Amino acid sequence: MEKLKYIVAQFGIPSDNAIIAPLGNGLINDTFKVTIDGDKDEYVLQRINHHVFTNVDLLQKNIEAVTSHLRTKLMAGDNSDIDRKCLRFLTNPKTGKSYTEVNGEYWRMMIYLKHSVTRENLTVESAYTVGLAFGEFENNLLEITSELQESIPDFHNMEFRLKQFNDALEADSVGRAKDVTDLIEQVKANAEEMTKLERLYREGRIEKRPCHCDTKLNNILFDNDGNILCVIDLDTVMPSFVSSDFGDFLRSAANTGKEDSTDLSEVNFNMDIFRSFAKGYIKSASFLTPLEKSLLPFAARLFPYMQAVRFLTDYLNGDVYYKIQYPEHNLVRTRAQMKLFDSASEKEREMTDFINSL
Repeated sequence: MEKLKYIVAQFGIPSDNAIIAPLGNGLINDTFKVTIDGDKDEYVLQRINHHVFTNVDLLQKNIEAVTSHLRTKLMAGDNSDIDRKCLRFLTNPKTGKSYTEVNGEYWRMMIYLKHSVTRENLTVESAYTVGLAFGEFENNLLEITSELQESIPDFHNMEFRLKQFNDALEADSVGRAKDVTDLIEQVKANAEEMTKLERLYREGRIEKRPCHCDTKLNNILFDNDGNILCVIDLDTVMPSFVSSDFGDFLRSAANTGKEDSTDLSEVNFNMDIFRSFAKGYIKSASFLTPLEKSLLPFAARLFPYMQAVRFLTDYLNGDVYYKIQYPEHNLVRTRAQMKLFDSASEKEREMTDFINSL
């Protein structure tokens, strides 16, 4: 506790009487809520996982650019309660940076948004509102594309993920390849099509835009009345294809089963969620080119495939990246994601027809 109080003090906050308690269940960063007697504000203290985000200075410069730009946009518009609609990070008064380093660990602090909640359960109706929110988020950041860099290089690069897969397959370090030949063949059979975005980018037909790159329902804050306050968890905001935000959200939100369902009959692609989210997203993402819009059904297929490749790669490597609960966990995850990919692929024509109807 004394260590955490010392870190809080690095941001110019008197911390002798601070109450610091764990907050949330994030998988990447360690997060704490800080309450100080007599201070009207409460705070969120986070230890940044610098093994995942290896360039902390770049990471925080991205976040500073995003939050500063969003605040400016909000102030220029007809908005109230702006402080609850945009994250506010503190700076270390000695360095002027929005993070501090203590004994090789990196920490940041932000204002805690009171009377705000995250949600875990998505409905068809709320999918439309979430689509609006993520489309608007991207739309509001268009002007700062050149200011952002990749906080995790090649994060949603399918060519890179397939290279990792092929390296793992060639090494076969734990001798598992012989038992998953059906999955290996499925990955290979779809590899050329699934790397379409990288080819289109090299041809100059699509561009990279500021994207969230982790578009999950619980990365949106709601007020107590169910209204959206703001998009949170900005670590992965970076230049990417808009397919990243669209497809990644649907990979989890439109899955009728769990990411690691053992009963594959539970896993299907929910078209009602797709239609609702797509309608909201396209309405607010007014910058979309005709080609980008036509690629949205492809994006809904790409991300289950990409995640299946990543799970299978880790399985071939001996489960060195993802946490597992039992020896076959990554294999189960792979098969579930491949089933979702198959289900989305079967509905691609239906998705395209719906997009064209909007």
